[in-house]
Amino acid sequence: MAVWRLLKLETYNAFMNMAIDGAILRARIENLVPNTLRFYRWKPSAVSIGRFQSIENEVQLDNCEKYGVSVVRRITGGGTVYHDVEDEITYSVVVRKSDLNATDITSVYAKIYDGLTAAIKIVGLQADFNVGDSKHCPNITINGRKISGSAQCHKRGVVLQHGTFLVGVDLRKMFTFLRVPWAKTCTEIVSVAQRKITSIREELGRTVSITEVNEALINGFQKALSMKLVDGELSTHERGLAEKLCKEKYATDDWNLSGRSVYEK
Repeated sequence: MAVWRLLKLETYNAFMNMAIDGAILRARIENLVPNTLRFYRWKPSAVSIGRFQSIENEVQLDNCEKYGVSVVRRITGGGTVYHDVEDEITYSVVVRKSDLNATDITSVYAKIYDGLTAAIKIVGLQADFNVGDSKHCPNITINGRKISGSAQCHKRGVVLQHGTFLVGVDLRKMFTFLRVPWAKTCTEIVSVAQRKITSIREELGRTVSITEVNEALINGFQKALSMKLVDGELSTHERGLAEKLCKEKYATDDWNLSGRSVYEK
């Protein structure tokens, strides 16, 4: 049975969260660390935008500044996401693609999403994998409503896939920070979003803790991917690189506003 490193649930700001994912990716490419599953939260709340998105088109920057919500650009593609300090667990998988026996992007998504759907089954719900299309990354739904979306970055045979897992959701808060060009009011957006987005708490109809969901995720990934997770921590190399990436890339206006960085993209 394959052994992966587990980085237990921790909380960082938006810039360090993205820097850590980037550092793990680089370390895995260089074979300095094993395949890794990481769980994390965001404090303060944040908006992340896809690698090639325009921040002005996607984010209500004035509201983010007013309420202290950070904005960060990911190295992965996909759309704009609001990450709430209370209601979300974010996961990231950094793995050599050959270890997943996956031949293309969609099959990588499917393999990793097996871990999420297994976790959802553990808490008592049934989820479906949706392959997406040219404009939308694959995602997971419960009763037709999205509960997890993810994005990927592929480099030298290694994939970073990270994504949201909604334990709870406050749609009015979410769309205070996300820009939706077609909508005239937040109420209009929320009305549509209620039919498209859900959470574990809403589907279960009861209070569920972050700890309970996190344990289900750990067990779900182990079961679905037929591997053993061993508790680990960031190496000294990864931590130093993450601090450097945070300061010199992810916390800079050049990167977040324009997608420019002295580091390889």
